[in-house]
Amino acid sequence: MTGRRRPSSRPFRAAVAALCTAVSASLLSGCGAVLSNKSDSDPITVMTWAPEGTKATNMPGMPAMAKAFARWVNGSGGIHGRKLEVVTCNERNDAVQAAGCAQRAKEDKAVAVVGSYSQYGRSFISPLEVAGIPYIGGYGLTQEEFDSPYSYPVNGGQAALLVGNGRQLASRCERTALVRPDTIAGDELPQLLNTGLRAGNRADAHDVRAPEGAGDYSKQATTALEGVGADSSLGGADQGATLESSCVTAALGNRTGTFFDSFRRVQENHPKVRIASILGGVRQSLIDSTGGTSSPLEGTYATGWYPAGDDPRWNSMKKVINKYAFDDNRIDPDDPGTQTTWIGYTVLRSVLMSLHADDISARTVRNALDNGHAVNTGGLTPTLRWGYNDTLHVPNYSRIVNADVTYQMVRDGRLVAVRKGFVNVSKILERYRPAD
Repeated sequence: MTGRRRPSSRPFRAAVAALCTAVSASLLSGCGAVLSNKSDSDPITVMTWAPEGTKATNMPGMPAMAKAFARWVNGSGGIHGRKLEVVTCNERNDAVQAAGCAQRAKEDKAVAVVGSYSQYGRSFISPLEVAGIPYIGGYGLTQEEFDSPYSYPVNGGQAALLVGNGRQLASRCERTALVRPDTIAGDELPQLLNTGLRAGNRADAHDVRAPEGAGDYSKQATTALEGVGADSSLGGADQGATLESSCVTAALGNRTGTFFDSFRRVQENHPKVRIASILGGVRQSLIDSTGGTSSPLEGTYATGWYPAGDDPRWNSMKKVINKYAFDDNRIDPDDPGTQTTWIGYTVLRSVLMSLHADDISARTVRNALDNGHAVNTGGLTPTLRWGYNDTLHVPNYSRIVNADVTYQMVRDGRLVAVRKGFVNVSKILERYRPAD
């Protein structure tokens, strides 16, 4: 069901039209105003926000992908003939700006906020809830995205990535260090990674906090190496053999590449350990820019939400980018932010097409999703539904409906899948208990 429909106005408009033909020409302009159906001709407004031009993580490809998606939809006939209009907002990695973007969504009468990125869930969720605006396909950084009834996540967020990364590394790593942001959002990451490590019967990771906007992470790299026993004062063949099964994983967003650059330099004076990350930290563009097949990232493990970038299931998205993005170099088709935006807008389009053209609003979009509207994403995720019985039973993450992850690694300069298909980590997630 999509909510109660308004009574049709077609009989009334037909009667008015007949009346207009009987009156003088001087009154026709007034009749024209009565005849117009504003709801059928007005654009459908949605919003996408992300940080751009900041010293920390920037995600300009997300609003750019949203604009390209809208051009594709509008070039294909729109939504029941109505134009899809995307309003973008620079969240600037700032709590006040995030709240401001949410307020602007209300002012612009957006029917949804889609495919957006912010680590300030506490700042933007409350204004959206007050305005009744659904949040569809957020990047998944914050707990609020997974416990608000107005949020409809398309992936398992940082929770699924960290738990999945821990489980992936547990099969390879006797000891692990996690380098993560020294932020409120970052404070949740160690316990999530540890949940995955424990599922593979491994000890908890050594927690290394790092500033988000640093230009050098040599201190954190040294601390991480020492945390897995790779202190330069500890030499010997036995020690080296042990360290081959030790791992350092980083979850610093766009700054992960900066960390790995610092790590490479520090590593020269220590025994070698394996490195790992989650998707978003390690991406194909970073591998290419650091040497491709000769990149120091060769052999890096990575956990993602979706199929690897070379998977043919991404072909539809790539065709839209090629035709409608007009060589916009902000859009990287291998970037999980771009991919999440594509999937979020796929959900939006499916819901809007299920509604009547004259009954599209934030309320009817929410009603459709709450009543179990199912969305097929072409195999990029399982079928997505947010009905009462579709959510998982994960403490603090009650809105998760998709707990699938993929295991990948850098091989011959390419980020490729190392295991066929998805790995469902829902059972491991259910063991997660937030730190006191």
